[in-house]
Amino acid sequence: MHYPNLRTAADTVAFHATHHPRRTALSCEGRSVTYEQLHRESNRTARSLLAAGAGRGARVAFLGKESEHYYEIFFACAKTGAVLVPVNWRLTPAEVEHILRDSGAEVLFVEREYADTAARIREELPARPAIVGLDAGDDRGAGFREWKAGRPDDDLAVEAQPDDPVTQIYTSGTTGLPKGVVLAHRSFFAIRDLLAEHGLDWIDWHPRDVSLISIPGFHVAGIWWAMQAFNAGVTSVAMRMFAAHDAVRLIREHGVTTTCAVPSMLQMMVSEPGVGPADFASLRKVTYGGSPISETLMLECMEILDCDLGQLYGLTESGNTALCLPPSDHRAGSPRLRAAGRPYPGVEVKVVCEDGSTLPSGAIGEICLRTPAVMVEYWGMKEATEETLADGWLHTGDAGYLDQDGYVYVCDRLKDTVIVAGENVYPAEVENALATHPAVAEAAVIGVPDDRWGEVVRAFVVLRPGMSASPRELKLHLQGRIADFKSPSGYEFIERVPRNPSGKILRRELRKEFWAGRERQVN
Repeated sequence: MHYPNLRTAADTVAFHATHHPRRTALSCEGRSVTYEQLHRESNRTARSLLAAGAGRGARVAFLGKESEHYYEIFFACAKTGAVLVPVNWRLTPAEVEHILRDSGAEVLFVEREYADTAARIREELPARPAIVGLDAGDDRGAGFREWKAGRPDDDLAVEAQPDDPVTQIYTSGTTGLPKGVVLAHRSFFAIRDLLAEHGLDWIDWHPRDVSLISIPGFHVAGIWWAMQAFNAGVTSVAMRMFAAHDAVRLIREHGVTTTCAVPSMLQMMVSEPGVGPADFASLRKVTYGGSPISETLMLECMEILDCDLGQLYGLTESGNTALCLPPSDHRAGSPRLRAAGRPYPGVEVKVVCEDGSTLPSGAIGEICLRTPAVMVEYWGMKEATEETLADGWLHTGDAGYLDQDGYVYVCDRLKDTVIVAGENVYPAEVENALATHPAVAEAAVIGVPDDRWGEVVRAFVVLRPGMSASPRELKLHLQGRIADFKSPSGYEFIERVPRNPSGKILRRELRKEFWAGRERQVN
């Protein structure tokens, strides 16, 4: 289903509240809200944000897991012109503090589980955001309801435009500190429109679809996927946090027809004890991204899930997906299974060498994208924005090549990012944290292949003369400094870190042993 008149998130919820008021928009943990309820409650929340001074351009942060409240707040921001800043609840207090400080959030919505941490962080911030609790006692959302109580729920004047910023998602950066990627409304509509314009069903919606939101909304893939379902006016089932057994149960109980996941999630679902095709009988299409899928896992998914598969490739900076390997290319033995996909109509791809010149098909260089869904900017980072969006092209930092048919193959990462079960980990973050240990002279971090998670982090550590540290001591040292998923799964103690003449770590030398014999240097 495609509604071309919808151009912003504010349009979406208002339209479906009028045309499908009683249809369930979202279900979470047994609680359901209709499109009319979601529209009216987001109106109430929007007026409360305006009363708190969080109007156009204000940053509004959310620290919590998936719930109906998250999307209500997202739509409220869309209506006021505020920008939602979702915060990864798996981050350490120091990492959360950086995001709140960098964004200058004026309001922070926080669930009870993280309330004490938020209160401590707030005291360290130069501009202290107003905190709104999403829990009170055993009744989730009671504090939130009290905050917005008494505000009218009728329609308010909305001036949202497709190019207006609507969310700011933090992603790892070269300094080890996350950068705020500002996305406009158009990032959630552009690919939908291109597919409809060319009659392609790579990502399509049927009137009776039920979508499972399994990727958290602090990831671009999570909030983008949720918005595609809202744009189509179908029902979504949101998981508070992913667990394979819960995902299988929700698919079976709710008759889920479509979802978006990372391959490690699919691996865990099909590996659940006792699962079989009957558990996934309602599924018609599954899209996945974050990493390629192995042929073994693809065949297993084709047998057990028994549905169409589509691979998505993109970055937070590209507004999520820019390439797709459609279901027709998911065939056993097909060489295209190694591809990340081909561009959507209206999305351009080129591969360039170090001097910026375009390379011919088959030649490996940096993959660059031109897409109408591209980010607005890195928040407060003009030079980084100009470097990444040079000459109107998004420089992805991925190395790869184009074949003669326009399919893109990703071979390596120029920027060294490690992707652990869909979570980005930049080596500098881990290296900086390890360097704070008194026994560590220097450290180098890489990603190594892992059958379950795609990649895991491995650290190479040089100890100071006369000092010692065990892997366990280093692991304990990192607790509270970086999120657990960033912590190395293995350590090697070496005499020196290999570097080139300019001092740059030669990660390729460290990776050789682990990636030898693999066609792709990403997993």
